[in-house]
Amino acid sequence: MKQHKVTRVIDVMANAYVMVDGITTVKEGIRLARQHTVKALIVNKRHDNDEYGIVLMNDIAKKVLAQNRSVERTNIYEIMTKPALSVAPDMNVKYCARLFEHFGLSRAPVIKDGEVIGMVSYNNIVLNGMALDD
Repeated sequence: MKQHKVTRVIDVMANAYVMVDGITTVKEGIRLARQHTVKALIVNKRHDNDEYGIVLMNDIAKKVLAQNRSVERTNIYEIMTKPALSVAPDMNVKYCARLFEHFGLSRAPVIKDGEVIGMVSYNNIVLNGMALDD
């Protein structure tokens, strides 16, 4: 019987992510996302008993641009999702994809020992994690 290698989230995740404070303006968040070529911003914890938040670029499109809100006067905390649903680095990518499907996610922070170590998305899972048979 052929044993399949398990691909873990840590094997496919992107190490690039941008951490911002909740009081960051949406305009600054967009600038940082462009500068670092990321599609989501992780909102830092305010204290040890807090949780991380997340803002996707489609959150900005739906909650700011489509609502005709000012990017200069809207803060990230006003549109973030908190707590951000996160995944562990040792999770099998198959279960990560199922989690994304179940909760309607497209990406999530990867957290180890309470600290963000990367981001994982469907693109990471499919392009970096799926072994293709020749």
